[in-house]
Amino acid sequence: MRLVNPDRNLIIAAGSGLLLAAAFPRPDLFPFAWVALIPLLLVMRHRPFASGFTAGTVFFATVLYWLNFVMTTYGGLQPVFSFLAYLFLMTYLAVYFGLATWAACRLEVVLKLPYLFTLPPLWVALEYLRGTLFTGFPWAIIGYSQQNFSLAIQSSDVTGVYGVSLMLVAVNCAIAGVIAAPKKRLAWLGVAVTIIISISHFGYGVWRESQPLEQRPEQLRVALIQGNIEQAQKWAPDNRESSIDRYRSLSIQAQADQPDLVVWPEAATPFFLQDRSKLAEQVKQLPGQLSASLLVGSPAYRQLSADQYQYFNSAYLFSSLGEELGRSDKIHLVPFGEYVPLGNLLTFIDKLVVGVGDFSPGEVRPLPLNGHLLGVLICYEAIFPQLAREYVQQGSSLLVNLTNDAWFGHSSAPYQHLAMTRFRAIENRIWIARAANTGISALISPAGNLTLAGPIFEPLQLSGSVGLGAEATFYTRFGDMFAYICLGISGVFLVILFVRRIKH
Repeated sequence: MRLVNPDRNLIIAAGSGLLLAAAFPRPDLFPFAWVALIPLLLVMRHRPFASGFTAGTVFFATVLYWLNFVMTTYGGLQPVFSFLAYLFLMTYLAVYFGLATWAACRLEVVLKLPYLFTLPPLWVALEYLRGTLFTGFPWAIIGYSQQNFSLAIQSSDVTGVYGVSLMLVAVNCAIAGVIAAPKKRLAWLGVAVTIIISISHFGYGVWRESQPLEQRPEQLRVALIQGNIEQAQKWAPDNRESSIDRYRSLSIQAQADQPDLVVWPEAATPFFLQDRSKLAEQVKQLPGQLSASLLVGSPAYRQLSADQYQYFNSAYLFSSLGEELGRSDKIHLVPFGEYVPLGNLLTFIDKLVVGVGDFSPGEVRPLPLNGHLLGVLICYEAIFPQLAREYVQQGSSLLVNLTNDAWFGHSSAPYQHLAMTRFRAIENRIWIARAANTGISALISPAGNLTLAGPIFEPLQLSGSVGLGAEATFYTRFGDMFAYICLGISGVFLVILFVRRIKH
């Protein structure tokens, strides 16, 4: 029996996927992203779609390996069904890579355009679509790999993360072009153009970094409470009191730092604060004991009829006098985690979340605090730039991210999640206070720097100061204009390909 020889081109393309994955947390070897696509670019003309699809499959399978842990440990799926779901998602995500490389190869054949002039905008357009279609999954946009390369990401207040992605793809294309055709003038012209764009991109970063840290006129002392409650024990009724005792104890420890605001993470109270229970009363009395406001994650409900309820994943804000100042409900829910899409049809699918039932989405509702507004991003809402921008547009002076990354276990996911959250601070030049059940709790400056951060899977409290207010950045004003331009360019490319195909 003859064994099928593996396609050498696809093996090389798979290497690009591995190199690109290594640029993400963890291991966070971010320089790899500047050269990771070169192997793919050198071979993809032989298998235009298959090469990109292979690189994408390897990339997403490596970066998102932790999904299997989530689905089996907390979703209760059998390993075989977990793997099938994982395989389906990897296939879907890899299609975006395949479409980018296919279109770039076709444009090279039809219009004689080098990859440098076609692949960067195509890549950005498809990343944007991936983050918006079917509720969106913008995890692992390649620009996020540069979270620790500050000079490279400061332009996000103009282009969003997509500008960083375009730079990465352009540099890869320029280098690959010279390697493939070192004697071609067009290849070296591409290098020259890329150098000019890079000077502009990094020059902006240097200028931004050279600016003194803007001292916001008003400061807020914030205490982040990381309870480190095990996910398997979180919703057990017998453990509710001990959980609240831990959060209360850590909050009292933080009192020595005289915080103005104490922040508990997502679903810190595994019961309804709006009910008149003993534990709910203990939570509401705590702000008075601390002489500080308290923001706490908690489920909530709205009664529609005698036996019908709506449930929400929410955050309550209490004043230092114990008065409820408002409630913010999670807007961007996790598909199959907090609700089941097409639930009337897919009745056989259970949610991954252990909780009270399907959640309903809320609306953008900043919470008032001493003359300012807080924008609350719950869990993975922080990976959606449009939502953070909308909170800032509605006057939020501080963004607060409440999350429970215990779902991810001891994997790379908590670090990937934090990396994306840092970009929300840069895009809107606003401080972010992030409280996580198991970490990573952190304070993030408007430059995206972690001024304070704790370890994962440890109970602790972190106290520090944040500034109140946001700059009127280009991104805050105009949103993903850069991505829209790339979509427009890509649309023109596709129309030209379609017209040429009809003529021939």
